[in-house]
Amino acid sequence: MRQTKFYCPFLKKGNVRKGCEMSKSEDWHRDTALIRSGINRTGYQETSEALFMTSGYVYETAEQAAAAFRGETGNFVYSRYGNPTLLALEQRLAKLEGAEACRVCSTGMAAIFASMACQLSAGDRVVASRALFGACHAILTKILPRWGVEVELLDGRDLNAWKEALAQPAKLVFFETPSNPVLHLVDIEAVSALAHAAGAKVIVDNVFATPLYQSPLTLGADIVTYSTTKHIDGHGRLLGGAVLGKTAFIEDVFVPFYRQTGAAMSAFNAWVMLKSLETLALRVEMQTKTAKQLTENIKHHPAVLSLSYPGDRSHPQYELASRQMSGSSTLLAFEVKGGRNGAFKFLNALKLIDISNNLGDSKSLACHPSSTTHMNLSEDDRQMLEINEGHIRLSVGLEHADDLTADIQQALDVCRGY
Repeated sequence: MRQTKFYCPFLKKGNVRKGCEMSKSEDWHRDTALIRSGINRTGYQETSEALFMTSGYVYETAEQAAAAFRGETGNFVYSRYGNPTLLALEQRLAKLEGAEACRVCSTGMAAIFASMACQLSAGDRVVASRALFGACHAILTKILPRWGVEVELLDGRDLNAWKEALAQPAKLVFFETPSNPVLHLVDIEAVSALAHAAGAKVIVDNVFATPLYQSPLTLGADIVTYSTTKHIDGHGRLLGGAVLGKTAFIEDVFVPFYRQTGAAMSAFNAWVMLKSLETLALRVEMQTKTAKQLTENIKHHPAVLSLSYPGDRSHPQYELASRQMSGSSTLLAFEVKGGRNGAFKFLNALKLIDISNNLGDSKSLACHPSSTTHMNLSEDDRQMLEINEGHIRLSVGLEHADDLTADIQQALDVCRGY
């Protein structure tokens, strides 16, 4: 974890107060670390973490300013480069993930793009799973090729496809697991081993699993990204992202790109997400419990053609999910009868669940991926990803399972006639 000292403005001559250093949390349980790690108290000894709404910082002398900009003092110099509130969130996320270092970004896509762009040059090769969020797919197929980066997409479930693609050198491997929106899985350990043999670093988008249920770094991945907009905020309020990995990568490779391209998170967003982490486990565990109940309650409904949930034995990769995930998911995907017409009828019939493309929220949200999150993919691409016109992605919130079941079942009844 980054060892930046927190310069306490209430003390003279740059002395670092004991309470201003990162709280010691090596032996804490995860649930305790979600509340206590990353606390950097100021001289006022506040109970709640302080919010530092400042763009810049002052120095007692010109010499101190010059030393700070040379990186010799540990002082913050500009909030695009670093901020005490951002540092607290980064320390807490790193502790939760088991990473050496973390930097938080303005959005999840800023985190993903920066984690790639900081280490790619013309002529490099990227191998990625085809099952990706629409914006990630656009980066790989529309933006990186314009820079002279070769990109190969494949079926992330197929280990033989990975073996074939990584039989030749590559710079990066990228995938999300479970994938958005139909929850396909990638074997992190196996693919990471193949990637490293090919000379590639592995980036895993861990949003759907959350840091509670999957630890890609322990399975061999090099870098983990999050849209903190999702479960980490968990209340549909703010945008944010995070990149985690070894200190050498974060500080020497990622930070130089990050500092100059303006991807930093705002202090206010960092403070809200820092507080949201205190309830992350409570929220995600309840949402997962409800998602499992909903899966059981609706999978045999006559209007449901198929259902994908990693925690259900019907999932074709159930064994892999059980092996690399400690929990399941707050999301499920199912296909209703009637194609797009049936899906729209289902969504329009919902009375409790909102139609929205967000996920990880305290409110249950449903969307039609083919016409929203993945609308810019070609029909052929969607078919290869098994995203059909009748597919619904459901992000389960904190409402009572009985109320959600009743709402889904009455909406499914509308699709019976197809």
